[in-house]
Amino acid sequence: MPEQSNDYRVVVFGAAGVGKSSLVLRFVRGTFRETYIPTVEDTYRQVISCDKNICTLQITDTTGSHQFPAMQRLSMSKGHAFILVYSVSSKQSVEELQPIYEQICQIKGDIQKIPIMLVGNKCDETQREVEASVGESLASKWKCSFMETSAKMNYNVQELFQELLNLEKRRTVSLQLDGKKSKQLKKKERPKGKCSLM
Repeated sequence: MPEQSNDYRVVVFGAAGVGKSSLVLRFVRGTFRETYIPTVEDTYRQVISCDKNICTLQITDTTGSHQFPAMQRLSMSKGHAFILVYSVSSKQSVEELQPIYEQICQIKGDIQKIPIMLVGNKCDETQREVEASVGESLASKWKCSFMETSAKMNYNVQELFQELLNLEKRRTVSLQLDGKKSKQLKKKERPKGKCSLM
């Protein structure tokens, strides 16, 4: 099947078990599953607005293991934007993002115009190993945006994808169609940054 030029491809990377699939499924389907099922690679599609036309947001949910380096490189070369996910309950998951970030830089070259979101997921967890300040510091170093999320509590999930699209400067992309919010957008906007559950 030939590639559609009106696809906007977002690739989600991160260590195994950080909640990549949970974030994507919460965003696309509004669902959350408690059980962990390892992913090899899944692609999800959602209709969005792109330069005032309708196009497809294609989200690639990648494997958390290092068994498929060729698939990882292909996803990086085809991706328009990237979400780098770690778990706030795992310091190691932050460290595992470094080589992924470096490889994106190597494949994409100048990443100044590439939207990248660093995401601290599972901010509802009580056993926190990574403070928000660590994520903010790393995002500053990598010159990308940062947000904490909870796929389980549906905290900052919609906002994460909208913020990623807002970072795109080469064309206008939005979750909104014809100026109207898509069905999945919540009426109450949540603040970015550190997770606080009330």
